[in-house]
Amino acid sequence: MVLRVCRAVVGVHDAQDAWQETFLAALRAYPTLPVDANVEAWLVTIAHRKAIDVTRRASRAGVSLELVPDGRAAEGADEVDLDLTRALATLSERQRLAIVYHYLGGLPYAEVAQLLDSTTSAARRAAADGIARLRTMKGALR
Repeated sequence: MVLRVCRAVVGVHDAQDAWQETFLAALRAYPTLPVDANVEAWLVTIAHRKAIDVTRRASRAGVSLELVPDGRAAEGADEVDLDLTRALATLSERQRLAIVYHYLGGLPYAEVAQLLDSTTSAARRAAADGIARLRTMKGALR
């Protein structure tokens, strides 16, 4: 679940970094987690924040020409639904994140709204609009 969220937020290449940072942060914070906490929502929230950190760090760093990919697929890339990844990339950020957090992360809309700094109805609307757009795209591909 956490890896799916990371892949959808930061892409296939940076997802492993965000995933690892998520669990390192979770292990550090676990002793202070309340007993009645929703662990899945807690992990998705951490993954969201770490994915943003990875995105910010990547935007600030330059790329050495020696580090440019050689065109081979990354390890584990065959497990990724590239059609879904490409389709999600066409959505607005709010729609994409609402779909990722609700459908891939399994979070209820109230928690999605908190992650998006929005209302529950706005999160529900963003997800519905995104799903409608994905269905339109699917119909156009047939």
